[in-house]
Amino acid sequence: MSAKLSATSLSTSSSKLSPWRLSVAPMLDWTTADCRYFHRLLTRHTLLYTEMVTTGAILHGDKPRHLDFNEQEHPVALQLGGSEPADLAACAKLAEQWGYDEVNLNCGCPSERVQRGAFGACLMAEPALVADGVKAMRDAVGIPVTVKHRIGIDRIESYDFVRDFVGQVADAGCEVFLVHARNAWLQGLSPKENRDIPPLRYELVHRLKREFPHLTIAINGGLKTDDEIAAQLDHVDGVMIGRQAYHEPWQMAQWDQRFFGEAQAPVASREAVEALWLDYLDRQVALGRPWSQAMRHALGLWNGLPGARRWRQVWSDHKLKAMAPREVAKLATDARLQAAEIAMQHPAFKPPVDASALPAAAAPVTN
Repeated sequence: MSAKLSATSLSTSSSKLSPWRLSVAPMLDWTTADCRYFHRLLTRHTLLYTEMVTTGAILHGDKPRHLDFNEQEHPVALQLGGSEPADLAACAKLAEQWGYDEVNLNCGCPSERVQRGAFGACLMAEPALVADGVKAMRDAVGIPVTVKHRIGIDRIESYDFVRDFVGQVADAGCEVFLVHARNAWLQGLSPKENRDIPPLRYELVHRLKREFPHLTIAINGGLKTDDEIAAQLDHVDGVMIGRQAYHEPWQMAQWDQRFFGEAQAPVASREAVEALWLDYLDRQVALGRPWSQAMRHALGLWNGLPGARRWRQVWSDHKLKAMAPREVAKLATDARLQAAEIAMQHPAFKPPVDASALPAAAAPVTN
């Protein structure tokens, strides 16, 4: 049985920190069950979100395919895309039955396909409908119901817009808001451009927390370094990290110590993570799944170190996909170490911060 999250209590009695203190954002096609399992090897406490799943896909499709997850992923939240209160309530019930710790409503996705379904960021223009959906879900389940949204839509840049949205949805019982600190431009920008072009306005999210001190407010958007995360935690209850966590996963290995007060990291080295990940790949192969489906989510493990590119290239070589994962791992590690040794002999080489992961035999001599 999974521990249940609450905005006023914790899933573990040993901590007084918000369960939303740090989370990995829902990312379509990225935060799959494989990805979340990999991330959980790096951090025990960071809250993980599924990619968005539409209510129609759950209610009329293959429920296990959309809802199954690994028990090791807890704490894990299901993000829903939808707008009909009855459908949202039915899916929230299924989420609770499946063992999710939270159900989250997507009010931030700007894609045209999502807009055609009348949900995502366009719901910010209909706070009464969002409030009805939140109330329906809260009436149906005992796990937290949260909302992820933007600070505005299109050219609406008034703080009053997002304040009124949060206020009306909070009146329906929502206690946790995960706020992407950019507007969503519903016309003229692609989803990718919507992640970069609308300017970040963190101060609006900080103001939400000041004006709604009883709510849990987490901030999302453009944050990369641990120092940036720490600075935001001076103003809000939590930080949600997206692409940075996916592309630089080893950064997460420090989060339990720095942000949750643990005495040591879950894993001691990237090699240790890779060993655990290979066990997972072996299990997937035994279930009849190609290991490449899962491996694509772990290709950033060695990023930032010499040899990382060669390691990724070997794992991504289509000609090797018929081999067993451990055979490919041996080739990838040999290629990484060889490339690292060559790089380290270059006169312009500068050791990375994580120099402990460099090949010992080729470590540069210092006086």
